[in-house]
Amino acid sequence: MSEQETKARRRLAEQLAAQKAAEAKRRRQAWAGAFAGIAVVAVLITVFVIVGQRGGDDAPEQAAGTPSAPTEATNPPAAAPPAPQLPEGADPALGSKPTVTAGEGKLTKLTVTPLIEGTGPKVTAGQSITTNYVGVFYENGEEFDSSWERGQPATFPIGVGQVIPGWDKGLVGVTVGSRVQLDIPAEDAYGEDAGGGRPAGPLRFVVDVLAAE
Repeated sequence: MSEQETKARRRLAEQLAAQKAAEAKRRRQAWAGAFAGIAVVAVLITVFVIVGQRGGDDAPEQAAGTPSAPTEATNPPAAAPPAPQLPEGADPALGSKPTVTAGEGKLTKLTVTPLIEGTGPKVTAGQSITTNYVGVFYENGEEFDSSWERGQPATFPIGVGQVIPGWDKGLVGVTVGSRVQLDIPAEDAYGEDAGGGRPAGPLRFVVDVLAAE
């Protein structure tokens, strides 16, 4: 082999070595860049985690300092029955349900006891009257009926046999705006052995007369 060919091969070998070195350097730089990118991402993740933890730690304090909506706002209570429409000049006490207790002793006759004296006209037989009332058993005071619980006064003809005799007899002549207590023996109510879910025995009613026409 001539000296010229030997020099050419040496130059070719040097060029190949230089190319390999350059490629190796590029690979090292690429890996270094990749590692640097991974390191940056890791730092960012760490920062987000720390910030998130701090935000989570602050959240209870902020929640504790902010009043929550009241339970009633999300679960409102059932609406109370509306107050009854009272006649002009009526005692404001007619706007509240009365407390009715048991009677004393044996009830032998219909007894009408005025509790509030109304100033309106007297009820006459054949009129329709509007009332609020509470009914209890005379002997123990247990309530069995009440227009107050329904939130609606009751209207019915009076003195014409449309209601029990104790009401027909006891409410005719009462003035509008009155509150009266009716102690009604069984014979003027539903009887001693009333059926159909009706209350038996002597009864006590407290009745507010709100209108008559």
